[in-house]
Amino acid sequence: MSYKDIKISDYSYDLPDDRIAKYPLSRRDSSRLLHYVDGVISSHLFSDLPSLLPQDTLVVMNDTRVIRARLTFHRETGSRIEVFCLDPIAPALYEQALNATKQTTWHCMVGNSRRWKEQTLSKQLPNGGILTVEKVPGEASQVKFSWDTDAAFGDILESVGELPIPPYLNRETEVSDLSTYQTVYAEHEGSVAAPTAGLHFTPDVLLDMKEKGIRTTKVTLHVGAGTFKPVKSETMGGHEMHSEVIHVTTDALKAITRHVEEGKTITAIGTTSTRTLESLYYMGVNVLKQQDNPYYVRQWSPYEIPHDDIDTLEALKALEAEDHDIVGATQLIIEPGFRYRLVDKLVTNFHQPHSTLLLLVAALVGDDWKEIYHYALNNGYRFLSYGDSSLLERQTCPK
Repeated sequence: MSYKDIKISDYSYDLPDDRIAKYPLSRRDSSRLLHYVDGVISSHLFSDLPSLLPQDTLVVMNDTRVIRARLTFHRETGSRIEVFCLDPIAPALYEQALNATKQTTWHCMVGNSRRWKEQTLSKQLPNGGILTVEKVPGEASQVKFSWDTDAAFGDILESVGELPIPPYLNRETEVSDLSTYQTVYAEHEGSVAAPTAGLHFTPDVLLDMKEKGIRTTKVTLHVGAGTFKPVKSETMGGHEMHSEVIHVTTDALKAITRHVEEGKTITAIGTTSTRTLESLYYMGVNVLKQQDNPYYVRQWSPYEIPHDDIDTLEALKALEAEDHDIVGATQLIIEPGFRYRLVDKLVTNFHQPHSTLLLLVAALVGDDWKEIYHYALNNGYRFLSYGDSSLLERQTCPK
């Protein structure tokens, strides 16, 4: 079967609404952790994770931080217009856009857009200034923000924006979400959704890993709203994957490269870290093949571009030789038939039916994903963003 002929209907299961965790547990690391290795499933607490990992594995975490990306405006008639910031256009880099003063332009989703008839909408800022928004002519999804103070746009979002939580929670954002929907190691602002596998970590778990000698490194992938985009086409060939910005420092890349060179395992925390890690190989391939825009990985590149003549270490060293941080974007889709080149172990939550995230899990563990989810459903595990997690291991680790 062609990679584009995979039917999303084959990756479904019955998820009762009462199994979706609407709120997190009071202590992050008291959540449950399902461990799968060599076809065997066992139950643990997340606080047990350090004891389940080998001492010589490298744990890779996504340190993105969720921004208060949802803004609400009101027309003079009282109609509510919701503007959801997705990714920046001018300036194009997240850090520059969030530090911009006076104005910035973003790709946005606009709720109730048909009622937005006026050229501009505005709202009062807490410091006395005015924030104004207007549609960019001829560009339905582009919105220009202007304000009359010296505040950075990121500070404005913090003061009047709302933290977006997953739509399937079917509730409004609450004060508690401001802290619980961030990882304890979140650092670089830019996501509109949390890398939820990381939500289980506590300072104690991180300390336990350090005391065991387990090394960690961080990468950044800014999670877009496309992470919640359902697959509506019958086969995967009709689904367009969302593109997300990644940033890997030279130090992180060196750590990853050395670990591969030494033949040691890599443990990815979450699907976003996984997509970042696996995208590094294809970026290295692009560099070696002197492709235009080498730091952009297209959706079907792993399945269509010949690259088996380039091993993982060779690709990583090509990136390392660039001698600068890797800043790019990935549209990579991971589905059954994909060859994992860097990730050996994956910590991840339990995902929605008919989702690309479930396909990513199936690519790692094969048809055993059905047994894993059957076990979780029959043993009281909590699902989705605020739910429990799993540690999944590949039976073989080809490099």
